[in-house]
Amino acid sequence: MKKLLLLFVVVACATFSASAQSDKAKFSIGFEGGLPIGSTGDVYSVALGGSLKYEMPIATGTMFTLSGGYTSFKVKDTFGGGSVGFVPAKAGIKYFFSDGFYGEAQAGAAFNTESGGGTAFAYSPGIGYALEGGFDIGVRYEAWSKSGTISQIGVRIAYGF
Repeated sequence: MKKLLLLFVVVACATFSASAQSDKAKFSIGFEGGLPIGSTGDVYSVALGGSLKYEMPIATGTMFTLSGGYTSFKVKDTFGGGSVGFVPAKAGIKYFFSDGFYGEAQAGAAFNTESGGGTAFAYSPGIGYALEGGFDIGVRYEAWSKSGTISQIGVRIAYGF
């Protein structure tokens, strides 16, 4: 299932890239950091990772987004330490309210990298600001629901190209 979703994301990005190059579609690569909240914060201390995002214009000030990456949640020492990895893959809409300032909502799946870890439904509404020169910083609430919810306040600092 993980390989099938990864293949879908790669094919979709290549297809959109080929059909939307004149519309100034772009990729961005970013650092992800998160602070686990709620009951998630009882078990995990921090989330760190990276992501690749593709943005394609669909209307004035509106972008269709595809993103994928890797996130590692550090388990608190009182629960044995270590970390748990996830591969989130999401699609969504990014809408610019004014020059640089935007709101974004994405939904998709988060794949646990542990054997038998399964897949959770992922959703993340957020806001951000696209700076001159291709830099972008965004803040979001992100949750992954399966048999319970893993939630965090996340930050993405990215460079677009």
